[in-house]
Amino acid sequence: MPLVSIALCTYNGEKYLKEQLDSLVNQTYSNIEIVAVDDCSTDSTTDILRNYATRYSFIKVFRNNINLGLVKNFEKALTLCSGSLIALSDQDDIWDPDKISLQAKAIGDNLFIYHDSEFIDENGKSMNKKISDKFHLHKGIHPEVFLFSNCISGHSILMKKELLDKAIPFPEGYAHDQWLAYVATNLGNIAFIPHTCVKYRLHFQSNTDILNIKKKQKSSSFQNFEKQRKWLKICASFPYNRNPDLIHLLYRLFNKRVNSFISFSFAWILFKNRETLFIHKKNYLSEFNYFFKQIWGRKLKELIEKK
Repeated sequence: MPLVSIALCTYNGEKYLKEQLDSLVNQTYSNIEIVAVDDCSTDSTTDILRNYATRYSFIKVFRNNINLGLVKNFEKALTLCSGSLIALSDQDDIWDPDKISLQAKAIGDNLFIYHDSEFIDENGKSMNKKISDKFHLHKGIHPEVFLFSNCISGHSILMKKELLDKAIPFPEGYAHDQWLAYVATNLGNIAFIPHTCVKYRLHFQSNTDILNIKKKQKSSSFQNFEKQRKWLKICASFPYNRNPDLIHLLYRLFNKRVNSFISFSFAWILFKNRETLFIHKKNYLSEFNYFFKQIWGRKLKELIEKK
């Protein structure tokens, strides 16, 4: 039975942390360690972690000297893990007791394995929705899936430690789970088990907003285009690309789109490869509307915004 490390990252998480820790220490998989890294919390989070560590010898607690932010804190936590298998944990979810047992049994030759999750609100009440209601959950060897969207939440991942050799450092400003998925599908295979193993809590302090419950600040076309352009550049620059021709083509065409009013070529490539590039569950009208908007270049979007 290989050691499984659970990388738990915390920041001002006192409200939900005990409930999550209880679900971690009660996993039916017995050979685990919990590596908790606190990112300079100002509430009682660190005290809660240390209290649990006195009761459970397999919990190790670290505290940063400076605030690293979520992504870099996870990067640090992962480097402190000893297990050959590693799971990622947020501070406010609730894990099914069999989560690690199910994933460790099924991982096989895959670089990582993930599962479905159920959304709960801040009070722990089911929102009657799952991640699989929003996305087609991908498995296989297609990194291009993660160029424009992401169906994988970090809390659902159990990975082989060897993946970190090529995945760290994480790109700054982008989701670590999307990057891990991109790297894993370039280097090997990812698998999915159709079990709902985590109750995924959504609230206004959450780092992610997958159901769009928060009021978002409107970003300019330039900001949106530039963030996507940089992400495509990072992906195209990855030295172990499985499908370099398509990824480099998309990056080149997107660069042209940034400086154009109209970009038929970019929209056509997206449409042509839509079965692997897009995993959102959309109706026909929503899909048509999406591809139609991809014809617009940044200059045209800026003109529309000014009116």
